[in-house]
Amino acid sequence: MAKLRVGLIGLGMMGRHHARVIREVEGVDLVAVADAFGDPHSVAGGLPVLGSVQELIATGLDMAVVAVPTGMHEDVGLALAEAGVHTLVEKPIAASVPAGQRLVEAFAAKGLVGAVGHIERFNPALQSLRLRLANGELGEVYQIATRRQGPFPARIADVGVVKDLGTHDIDLTAWLAQSHFESVFAQTSTRSGRQYEDMVAATGTLDNGVITNHLVNWLSPMKERLVVVTGEKGAFVADTVTADLTFYENGTVATEWDSIGAFRGVSEGNVTRLAIAKPEPLRTEHEAFRDAVLGLRSDVVTMAEGQETLRVAEAVLESALTGQSVRIHA
Repeated sequence: MAKLRVGLIGLGMMGRHHARVIREVEGVDLVAVADAFGDPHSVAGGLPVLGSVQELIATGLDMAVVAVPTGMHEDVGLALAEAGVHTLVEKPIAASVPAGQRLVEAFAAKGLVGAVGHIERFNPALQSLRLRLANGELGEVYQIATRRQGPFPARIADVGVVKDLGTHDIDLTAWLAQSHFESVFAQTSTRSGRQYEDMVAATGTLDNGVITNHLVNWLSPMKERLVVVTGEKGAFVADTVTADLTFYENGTVATEWDSIGAFRGVSEGNVTRLAIAKPEPLRTEHEAFRDAVLGLRSDVVTMAEGQETLRVAEAVLESALTGQSVRIHA
């Protein structure tokens, strides 16, 4: 079988990683790259650096990866849809909900695979956690809390921390819980003098009753990517930087220490760091995209799901602006 012909537009920080992984994945061939600003990381190899999406399309593509700035997602994505090219767009799907909706409709109308690069779904710790939750290892899920903090990334200029980093947590939370967000309340601040918010604290409620909490910022000197899922039988803690997954079990042994024994809540139990395989998330994402195009499986993050995540992100920003809780679906 001939390899699928892949084009990549956007050769910045994420584009260079996409180029590397596309070249590593079986069954696909990186045949064209494009970036109006050139190739700062020298990822083109022997390929000419094209200047536009139309030039990219003209090379004859089966699939494309879009890693341009968020504000360009709509125009580039619509051109690829019109040309009949299956497309993976970096997250968020677009800069605004109306733009995202136009992408959803364009790819659906053509019967194309349209995917959004919410890469955390492909983190091995979260993939293992999702399976364990589905198997009932935690019992009823009560709460999903995330912390995503670190220094400001020079690669981001056209959106704030909510649409950039926060969309990771919105997507993974709904995916882990298998439920949509029902409402959110949030506060943001801008401490670094940039145009957009660089810190957010958000709480939410999902349709299934799970409550959520998300702390996200570009102002911390340390990098932290933590997901804590608390439920009936204990808590799972996933570190998506190291792809470690740990289970904190509710205790079953009675304490002999009177002052602690007076506590009538949950007691501490065994702590288990789980052994899991750790493939690179970006490679797993690309393999899922390839297989979706081939019709073998359908576990990509769809554009409809990416649009739902963007809708929640905009509700977070609305809540921070108004000081009111915002319902996602009126």
